[in-house]
Amino acid sequence: MRLHREGTPTLLLVTATVCFALFALWQWPVPDWIRIPFSIALAAVWCIVVWFFRVPSRRVQANDTHVLSPCDGKVVAIEEVHEPEYFKDKRIQLSIFMSPLNVHINYYPIGGSVSYSAYHPGKYLVAWHPKSSTENERSTVVVKHPKHGEVLFRQIAGALARRIVTYSAKDAPAEQGKEFGFIKFGSRVDVLLPVGTRVTVKLGEKVSGSISKIAEYNS
Repeated sequence: MRLHREGTPTLLLVTATVCFALFALWQWPVPDWIRIPFSIALAAVWCIVVWFFRVPSRRVQANDTHVLSPCDGKVVAIEEVHEPEYFKDKRIQLSIFMSPLNVHINYYPIGGSVSYSAYHPGKYLVAWHPKSSTENERSTVVVKHPKHGEVLFRQIAGALARRIVTYSAKDAPAEQGKEFGFIKFGSRVDVLLPVGTRVTVKLGEKVSGSISKIAEYNS
């Protein structure tokens, strides 16, 4: 299993902490009824952190008429909203919640070129809070498709997330299904689509980043 480069500092810290704690548990005169459960718990924590930073092997099937999911998770919102940051008009917002057990790599939902990229510091409200889209720490990226126009997608930090990483830069090429960022520990990604785009997923549906089709452009 390959691990994501963003996990290196965290994995080194967790590994060192777990090893030190295990060494102390088995060197000090601690009763077995304390030592064994704590050892298992520490090993479990290490495994969970390693699992969080896994990089899955995926075969992307690019399609100009499809909008692919930017992340793994569950669809928690499909609604028409006013987008105040870039478009300043009405858009269809599709929100995907990522639990701590999901793969946290973020992928370009469409191909084209990056026309906007901006980071915004902010709060750490729970990711499903209505105000998290505008008040939480977040990063906004807009990609312009040569035929279908622009799509905005926003990485949003949650109550546990404390670092958003975005690799997108203005005017850089964007390839559908390729990685554009990473969020550490529980978060959400919003996709803002043009009104009239046909959404192909339902509330509560689980999706896979770079694989699941979440919307389709009208011909």
